[in-house]
Amino acid sequence: MVRELSADKIRKECDTSFMHCETTEDLEPLLKIIGQKRAVKALEFGLGIKDHGFNIYVAGYPGTGRKTAVKNFVEKIALAEPSPYDWCYVNNFSNQYEPTAIKLPSGKGKEFKDEVKSLIENIRTSLPKAFESEDYASRRETTVRNLERQRKELIDKINIKAKKEGFLIQNTKVGLLLVPIINDKPITQEELLKLPQKTKDKIQEKREKLESELRSVMRLFLDMEQKIQGEIKNLNREVALYAIGHLVENLKTKYKENKQIIEYLIGIQTDVLDNLALFVSKRQPQQNQTQLQMPWMKETPFKKYKVNTIIDNSKIKGAPVVIEFNPNYQNLFGKTEKEAQFGALITDFTMIHAGVLHKANGGYLIIPVEDLLRNPFAYDGLKRALKNEVITIEEPQERYGFINIKSLKPQPIPLNAKVILIGEPNLFRQLFALDKDFTELFKVKAEFDTIMERTEENIKQYAGFVCTVCQKEGLTHLNSSGLAKLIEYSQRLAQDQEKLSTRFAEVADIIREANFYAKQEKAKAITGDFVRRAIEEKIHRSKLIQEKIQEMIKRGLILLDTETEQVGQINGLAVMGIGGFVFGSSSRVTASIGLGRDGIVDIEREAKMGGPTHTKGVLILSGYLNEKFAQENPLSLSARLVFEQNYGGVDGDSASSTELYAILSAISGLPIKQNIAVTGSVNQKGEVQAIGGVNEKIEGFFEICKIKGLSGKQGVMIPESNVQNLMLKEEIVDAAKNGKFHIYSTKTIDEGIEVLTGIKAGERQRDGTFLKDTVNYLVDKNLRKMAEKLKEFPSESIRKKTRQ
Repeated sequence: MVRELSADKIRKECDTSFMHCETTEDLEPLLKIIGQKRAVKALEFGLGIKDHGFNIYVAGYPGTGRKTAVKNFVEKIALAEPSPYDWCYVNNFSNQYEPTAIKLPSGKGKEFKDEVKSLIENIRTSLPKAFESEDYASRRETTVRNLERQRKELIDKINIKAKKEGFLIQNTKVGLLLVPIINDKPITQEELLKLPQKTKDKIQEKREKLESELRSVMRLFLDMEQKIQGEIKNLNREVALYAIGHLVENLKTKYKENKQIIEYLIGIQTDVLDNLALFVSKRQPQQNQTQLQMPWMKETPFKKYKVNTIIDNSKIKGAPVVIEFNPNYQNLFGKTEKEAQFGALITDFTMIHAGVLHKANGGYLIIPVEDLLRNPFAYDGLKRALKNEVITIEEPQERYGFINIKSLKPQPIPLNAKVILIGEPNLFRQLFALDKDFTELFKVKAEFDTIMERTEENIKQYAGFVCTVCQKEGLTHLNSSGLAKLIEYSQRLAQDQEKLSTRFAEVADIIREANFYAKQEKAKAITGDFVRRAIEEKIHRSKLIQEKIQEMIKRGLILLDTETEQVGQINGLAVMGIGGFVFGSSSRVTASIGLGRDGIVDIEREAKMGGPTHTKGVLILSGYLNEKFAQENPLSLSARLVFEQNYGGVDGDSASSTELYAILSAISGLPIKQNIAVTGSVNQKGEVQAIGGVNEKIEGFFEICKIKGLSGKQGVMIPESNVQNLMLKEEIVDAAKNGKFHIYSTKTIDEGIEVLTGIKAGERQRDGTFLKDTVNYLVDKNLRKMAEKLKEFPSESIRKKTRQ
């Protein structure tokens, strides 16, 4: 049965008495996620389970508070968990291109770095002192003196033998040289050439014999030289080890449980002993070199002894929670920086920087999936890290073979972090369908809903949310009337009288705008008037196109009748969206009827301006007409349906009942009241079904009636199932109260046609006919006449056979 809706049915108002306080300032701020029980339960499960692959995808639409809510929720859980390890990179003394990663308890990384720094400073101080001591000088002198004495004895021995054979040994730049002696005097090369050949041969014979012995002596000299160097080196190592051994040993004792640190300290000690000249060199640089030398060049040789603490958790309480809004490859996995020195790019382990995976290791990493997929290599790299459970710092170009350069390959660090992706539901569906790794790595889905139940408890929590926003941003608090209007706005966003919207971003924006107007008027609290003004001003800023369309209707450029009655013509309702602003409008739907066998022809479809859902709705009309009027005779009509002056296309089935009313009017010849606009889809059984955007549609037609002049007869007919979705503007509520505008609800086509024509629809009687002079009677009667008339004309197939 058709009913006209009363004012209380078209807008559910919020009672201001629920607050029990003057303003939201007296309330407790909200500390938990509201209206998302399913999502919270999924998050608790996903964060609690530690098995491999149980990472989380938080699905929800923007504005539902996904990121903030998840971050706050995870941070609360993370506080109760232990702080993770610190991580350092140190020089690998065996291979400087593969720095070693060292794991330390939370807060110990910085301490270890300072201890190693202090160790090297002490070494740089202790070694020069050790080598400047009298004890070292005495021992070195004794070692050298003993070896020098042995060498002198050997030289004296060979000199005696050389003199005996008539030669003198001279020390030259090229080595030891044998010079002949005649009459106790050495002779020159010219004098040697003047001697008799027999004498020269004799001298040459003796020289060759002595040179052979001399070479043996030279080998002994070299062995003695190496022995001297070896003895001095051993002495130096012994002295150096005595000077620094206890320094290294102290650290080794402190970190005896850490095998990596023990190996690293042994490496430092060995490298220092192998490079003592670096610590005890007395060479003074030339003045011009000192002037040109950069400050960092003095410390460059000692950089290899530094500790690069890439993760320092000393200031973190509990497990880390990191949210990354720019998840490119380097931000995720870290990088090795390079610096220019003398025209070349150089790097070392001290230039390694951590990525967010390192920072979140042992905790939680939150990433917006849209940003992750937008960055090249990032998503693939993240999957690889999760599968292998390690974080590898490397150049993405090298990973994918774009370029090969010799660079650092830091030791990978074990990964133990829970990754939480936040994105829209459609992205989850695409990843689930197209990426087999996704299902293995993100096994938990936490879906955020856009609406929640309008219960007293949820309304109180909503008030807590408002209190939180006002406190956090320093806004003026809302009183009871302001909060009531905000709750009603939330119901409007939800498009449901029994639901509240969880699109908290939009609700918060209204609070901010209302705060602006309240401060302009120096109000102590945001009242309902300020909230209403904020909503109206927000709509006004975006409704230029809507007003242009309404102006065209007013001036007659777009034909729309809201006063008379017409056959085969009806006002349909539609929703348009432009740049985030959704509004309702009306357009004329017409139906033309003639003899034929084409059935119902959708002109929008023929012109390729109709979408598939609209086409489906039109095809359903044929099913309705067939079942109701074609049980004894086939439908013998050709009907044309069109949205007049529609040039942008049409989709959706919400106008299918409207089109059916136009067809019934055209067949029966009964006029339809143009003062009532219609929306609603229909099934083949003639039941009117729910549609979307009902509030915008009603408000759009009301605006049109208002500019054309409210007569008190105008209104809208909607599906009965959409009554629960009504949250109309207060202006329309007032008009309905005063009888200026009417809203009807209907369940069936028969109910609707009675409202539009003022004539009974008519039920089928036992003999198969309809009650006389009803709408269905006239439709059935005219369809029978058309069927009889059409029999006078042969079908196309019969005409073809006749011509043949």
